[in-house]
Amino acid sequence: MARQRIYSGSRFEELAGYARAVVDGDWVFVSGTSGHDPATGAIDDDVVVQTRQSLETIRRALTEAEASFADVVRVRVYVSDRDYVVPVSGVLKETFDDIRPTNTTIICQFADPPMKVELEVTALRRSR
Repeated sequence: MARQRIYSGSRFEELAGYARAVVDGDWVFVSGTSGHDPATGAIDDDVVVQTRQSLETIRRALTEAEASFADVVRVRVYVSDRDYVVPVSGVLKETFDDIRPTNTTIICQFADPPMKVELEVTALRRSR
């Protein structure tokens, strides 16, 4: 099976030459995904709204890869301020509470100053 590449239409994919997600066998690797709306490039100032937008973009990529949040085995969370850890974690709990993938959270700076959160996931498709 050839690798499948999935694109969201984000300007960052073109800028940096990457795919939103890559499917390799039953594995789905979703790139770091910010809270930008892929269609418009707009980003809300609220970290919770950014987190929800990031998850929506990831959900769309997983769906195109014939996977879902139930298949996620790893989440990497990047936040620009330690004060964002708790609100972002609350949104993640809503999505992953029953699934309980692994999670690593890192506090870092982003190249695009409005960004407050970026999420990356890895999924193993089991429910095809």
